[in-house]
Amino acid sequence: MRYRRLTVDGFGWNVIDEGSGPVVLLCHGFPGLAYSWRHQVQPLVSAGYRVIAPDMPGYGGTDSPAAVAEYTYLSAAGRLDALLGSLGVERAIVVGHDFGAPTAWTLALEHPQRVAGLVLLAMPYAPDRIPVRPSEAFAYLARKHFFHFDYFMQPDLADAELDAHPREFLTRIFYALSCDYRYLDIWQHPSRREGVRLGYLDVLPEAPDLPWSWMTSEELDVYHAAFQDSGFTGGLNWYRAADLNWEHQSAQPRVIEQPAHFLCGGNDPVLTIAGHDAVDRMREMMPDLRGVETFSGAGHFIQMERADEVSAALVSFAASLDWA
Repeated sequence: MRYRRLTVDGFGWNVIDEGSGPVVLLCHGFPGLAYSWRHQVQPLVSAGYRVIAPDMPGYGGTDSPAAVAEYTYLSAAGRLDALLGSLGVERAIVVGHDFGAPTAWTLALEHPQRVAGLVLLAMPYAPDRIPVRPSEAFAYLARKHFFHFDYFMQPDLADAELDAHPREFLTRIFYALSCDYRYLDIWQHPSRREGVRLGYLDVLPEAPDLPWSWMTSEELDVYHAAFQDSGFTGGLNWYRAADLNWEHQSAQPRVIEQPAHFLCGGNDPVLTIAGHDAVDRMREMMPDLRGVETFSGAGHFIQMERADEVSAALVSFAASLDWA
């Protein structure tokens, strides 16, 4: 895959840029990289599309600003809009996984002329603002059990733990969120034991040796090298922007008008956390939602766990659009 280093409005991006034709923009989440889309790039290019997949802000070779405000969905969407403009892209299909999903739908809402179509992976569109600040909700849940959102909100705590053990953390989190483990079992652990705050590695399961059916040791090497170099603070700042995202979200739910598609794993804990009605609510607020695909036996990282099916779904959706 061909990477480009670009500077747009003083912000440095590391970007996969392959192929020619209508553009598909791929936005990863935590803990990801542009490399997380490695299985989708060539199928899309072969189908006649130009693929742009950046390391998102705070990850890999892309700049990692210090201020948490730089990691809001609004900020990231604005940067992506500027990135596409700098590359001469008028319109794109925008695909987002994990935190990339709300970034993608924010781009669709705030810069609608840029988005020809929208594909969300794992995270359904959530149009309704919760009644309390997310940090308050996270803290409440953390009184009952370990909740990684609350743990990640604490300054420097997770950074130190994960930076000291990058490969162990990456291996465990990829496994824990896959189809081969029930992630919500982690909630059986308390946030504290004998007055001492537990770390994420205290509650994540041990992972079986690589290779797995969807990840090799050599592929994990790529993630390990990237996070060993960058650290995890940039990725963690996406969690720490939760209250700012809440402040930015309109109290009046907004409709997404663009053609859209939703993909998820049948064993993805994100849907459990989002609630049973999340997909129905998404359908109400996305009138041109053209499909909801659930891959049975898959977990959170469906672009890797079900690479061929996800690639086929993206190509099919892109081909269905009128780009005129």
